[in-house]
Amino acid sequence: MFTDALASIDALTPAHWSIAALVAFGCGSIPFGPIVARMNGVNLRTVGSGNIGATNVSRALGWKWGVLVYLLDAVKGAAPVLLAGWMAGILGHPADEIPRADMWWWLMMPIAAVLGHMFSPFVGFKGGKGVATGSGAMLAIWPVLTGPLLVAIGLWAIMIALTRTMSIASMLAAVSIPLTVAAAAIMTTGTGTTDGELPVAHALPAIIVTAGVAALVVWKHRSNLERILKGTEPRLGSKS
Repeated sequence: MFTDALASIDALTPAHWSIAALVAFGCGSIPFGPIVARMNGVNLRTVGSGNIGATNVSRALGWKWGVLVYLLDAVKGAAPVLLAGWMAGILGHPADEIPRADMWWWLMMPIAAVLGHMFSPFVGFKGGKGVATGSGAMLAIWPVLTGPLLVAIGLWAIMIALTRTMSIASMLAAVSIPLTVAAAAIMTTGTGTTDGELPVAHALPAIIVTAGVAALVVWKHRSNLERILKGTEPRLGSKS
């Protein structure tokens, strides 16, 4: 049985992880926004910002469709990450119980999924901005990134309430994740770990990778940054 074969895997080799990364990229590249829009007779590239993500779907079809696309994009990021973590036997373990090489490989899965969304071959390599896919993928790095992701979601909600601007909320939430991981590691420096290393040493891979994802998200929002500086960035509820 296929499930029995999976259960017999004690550890993933670099070849296994490489295949998992390709699967994560493939899952991330599924363009749910354009698919949902086409089902409703709309071409997202000709509406609003022209982006394929949930925010533009909300502008084109309404907030309910936007929420659906957000959830679908989050799930396509989370699914391959959860599967890889489960197959490697590291899902649910704290960072100090995960072999360093496996931690690095596992953290590559969210990057692969986000890159798949941002550069989807199904839409001419001009994909979305990776917020929903990245949040789902990093939430699935349980429990290493689950807490920092929940903090980011809380910050995102606060910024949405204060600014009504999705791009500002999304960028600040993305940047907060590596800062939260680093802060948590520093605050627990006096505590012990299973191998005697400092918590910061175990957190370093997560800090580096989440900082990389945050940089990608901000880079994909560069046109939004220009509009923010000009005062022309649309707010939630705007059709433009």
